[in-house]
Formats: sequence, C-alpha cells, structure tokens
Amino acid sequence: MPQVIVKGYKTLLAEAEAEIVTIAADDALALVGRDDTVLVDLRDPRELAREGRVPGAFHCPRGMLEFWIDPESPYAKPVFQEDKRFVFFCGGGWRSALAAKVAQEMGLRPVAHIAGGFAAWKKLGGPVETE
Repeated sequence: MPQVIVKGYKTLLAEAEAEIVTIAADDALALVGRDDTVLVDLRDPRELAREGRVPGAFHCPRGMLEFWIDPESPYAKPVFQEDKRFVFFCGGGWRSALAAKVAQEMGLRPVAHIAGGFAAWKKLGGPVETE
C-alpha cells in the first residue's frame, strides 16, 4: 500500500511562517557581530565547505537542533542557554522556518529566521568566509 502524506511541506511551511518572525536578508546583515544576537547556520557541513559561512554564525546542523537546545540533553550546547535572540538560516529559508517554529515550541525565545536563507544573504553581498 502506498504512503498517503496528509500534510505536505507547503502546509508545514505555511504553518511555521504564521507562527514565527521572519526577517529579510537585508535586515539580517545588520545583526552580524551584535552581542545580543546569535545567527544560527543550520546547513549541512558540506554546504558550508562548498558555499562558505557567515562570519561569527554558530553552526548547528538541522538534525541536532532539538538536542542542542534542550539543556537536559547530553548534547546540549551552552550557546542555546544564553539570553539572546536566535536567528536561524539555512540554504533557502525552508529548514530555518521549520527550525524556528520547533525552537519556539521548545521555549527558546526570541527566535526568527531569515527569508531566503544563505542564498538571499549572498545575493545581497553579505559577508562570507571561505575555508
């Protein structure tokens, strides 16, 4: 029997976008280096190696997010316990929208995500470090 998907990615994204703060990439440019904000790069390590990274962004692979946020997890990262604003981004803005929703549901606040993700960042000429 074939699988029947009852809620597709478009619905999941629409639900997330209705509940989270989305910021434009040009507004996100002003957040680099701010002490009160953590830019969280959710991309896969291969994406970082291939495309570069935002200077000062904290890298958290999307698959580890929930485990790194939860202070009771053996994988918890102290950065997520700080009293800061967390701004998520990925390659194009889909993973980061879903991640921001999950982080917010877990109690992390304030959170937002960058519309268009790293692609929008690069298109605007945002700073990028390469290895």
